[in-house]
Amino acid sequence: MAQKKLKRFNAIKGFSNVLEYPEGMPGKWNDFFGNRNPIVLELACGKGEYAVGLAKMHPSVNCIGVDLKGNRIYIGARKCLEEKIENAAFLRTQIDMISAYFAKAEVREIWLTFPDPQLRKSRIKKRLTHPKFLRLYQQILVPGGLIHLKTDSPVLYDFTRLVIDMYGLILHRHSDNAYADLSDKEELQIRTHYEALDIARSKRVHYLCFSLPDSDLPQIDPALKQRIKQDEQAIG
Repeated sequence: MAQKKLKRFNAIKGFSNVLEYPEGMPGKWNDFFGNRNPIVLELACGKGEYAVGLAKMHPSVNCIGVDLKGNRIYIGARKCLEEKIENAAFLRTQIDMISAYFAKAEVREIWLTFPDPQLRKSRIKKRLTHPKFLRLYQQILVPGGLIHLKTDSPVLYDFTRLVIDMYGLILHRHSDNAYADLSDKEELQIRTHYEALDIARSKRVHYLCFSLPDSDLPQIDPALKQRIKQDEQAIG
């Protein structure tokens, strides 16, 4: 397995659609793609099923999958090269560095598809819908840019709904049973490797679509932490 990972890490270094910790990219993505099409990100993309699926579904959109694990990126990047999908690319970096790679209002939408729900209390700040990350997304999204969360974790779903409520975010659409309630939304039909595993064993897919306000998010993170603690005590 270690040899396989090493081989994939070496392979992506020669892939034209993979950038690893690139410098000078803010404001340059349309030059990279050779067009002026809007940019959509899949963060923590894993094998890139959504980046690839969205690119095929929307040829007039540039899709970028972002992840740190190059051996996973390899799967989606190779598929794009083999199928000549030219409006998809992959960025290898940490998610908490995302604002270093895009200019203000350079991204139209963000997809979070089955991210690690970080269930341990000590890791709540690592949830990709925590205000810590939302403030980074706010730096690169167009005004009113959409954020989509698709997860099998009711914990992450409820946490995100709490953040939306407390921080005054704009909720556009939501469901705790997306395949039953939102069958009209074509993008939700894309399936990922981690969805197939049904890690949360919830037997349901949860979906949220929301956007951030134009103003800075309120500095109430301690209040969020206290609210979560209170809710846990009420349940316990």
